[in-house]
Amino acid sequence: MAERILFLTGHLARQRLEKILAATDALPFVWSVVDVGVKVAALMTEAIILRRLPRPLDADRVMVPGRCRADLDRLSAELGVPFFRGPDELQDLPGFFGRHGRGVDLSRHDMRIFAEIVDASVLNVDAIVARAMTMRAAGADVIDIGCLPDTPFPHLEDAVRAVGATGCDVSVDSADLEELRRGAKAGARFLLSLTEANLDVADETGVTPILIPARHGELDSLLRAADSADKRGISPILDPVLDPIHFGFAGSLGRYAELRRCLPTAEILMGTGNLTELTEVDSLGVTAALLGICSELFIRNLLVVQVSPHTRRTVQEHDAIRRLMFAARNDASLPKGYGSTLLALHDQKPFASSPGDIAELAAQVRDANFRIEVAEDGIHVFNRKLHRVAQSAMALFGELGVEHDGPHAFYLGTELMKAEIAWRLGKRYAQDSPLDWGCAADRPNEDLTRLAEPGLTLRAKER
Repeated sequence: MAERILFLTGHLARQRLEKILAATDALPFVWSVVDVGVKVAALMTEAIILRRLPRPLDADRVMVPGRCRADLDRLSAELGVPFFRGPDELQDLPGFFGRHGRGVDLSRHDMRIFAEIVDASVLNVDAIVARAMTMRAAGADVIDIGCLPDTPFPHLEDAVRAVGATGCDVSVDSADLEELRRGAKAGARFLLSLTEANLDVADETGVTPILIPARHGELDSLLRAADSADKRGISPILDPVLDPIHFGFAGSLGRYAELRRCLPTAEILMGTGNLTELTEVDSLGVTAALLGICSELFIRNLLVVQVSPHTRRTVQEHDAIRRLMFAARNDASLPKGYGSTLLALHDQKPFASSPGDIAELAAQVRDANFRIEVAEDGIHVFNRKLHRVAQSAMALFGELGVEHDGPHAFYLGTELMKAEIAWRLGKRYAQDSPLDWGCAADRPNEDLTRLAEPGLTLRAKER
């Protein structure tokens, strides 16, 4: 017997919801719709739902709109049927009930992020710890303390111990063997970057070495180092070294593939900074391509560097992408359909409504409150008296009649400018919600169990 799902909605969205459900082929459930008696679906509250839904419910599950603010666990317990939150926009319903209809699991990954503090030797211990904690919060698993050539690092041991005391694993990266020994003795778990010539340091300290070729671009010496480590009972991580574009990039990718062919079970590391730092392009797409290669080759260690301003979110990007690649690989799938966290500038489905959908909605509005939506033809502003479309926020000002209402004008100005940005870039716009920049910016924390507080402009107008 097919599952029965009850969809809760409001007056304005009911007709469109039923149309979308009826037009969606092969839904794996039987559906029904209940209008809970509010005009806008997102404004339904927990109290309204409890008051207006009959008991017992004739459904196996109940879906509320994505923007509904209610405690779903409490509703499920009170009404005896599981409640779940659907997508924010009706247009996304067919995809929501596709392969990932019960939600995409991005909680797992199999790549370890080494986040390097490249100039640690010129920072004091407090500054090193502060930076380490920021990196850890962004998704780093290991904090790599980078030493600088010909730069004394008298507080190296203190730095390793202080970072380790926060619960982070620590690695030390230095060309000075004595600094590597000092870091290992202070508690570092990994040492970068050893070769076949100085593998003894790992033997002496019992620390996991990250091995690189003795000469740049030479894979044979790395294979010899791996063989030597194996004979000594050492489990190394191997790094053939990724080169920048026009300085051996394609060849270095070949070395990673060849290393995996030669050593099918070896632990491998890729340092992505030579591409993200040395290519002046938004780093998100570059990182996604590199981690796609890592996912195919089962490269499970990533050395991440954030120096340039344009890579300021690189740890967060690596963290988001490793989770997406893990999920896609487990599903034997392309990395598509796993959410919008990697779509910073442009959305896959930028417009939640067509111009026709908006016209139908505008015809139902019976109050003076302005609604703002974005479609392919531009920015739509409408209430009971007007429906205007423009491709510039400024073009609408003279038609809204708010020139003597400062708070309202300020509110509409900010919303319309946000709508224009969304229209020009091809991003999803939702009134009263921030634009979603994916993992390129922090998402504000929202309490989905309660309605949002009135905004500053509304409070100012009420005063």
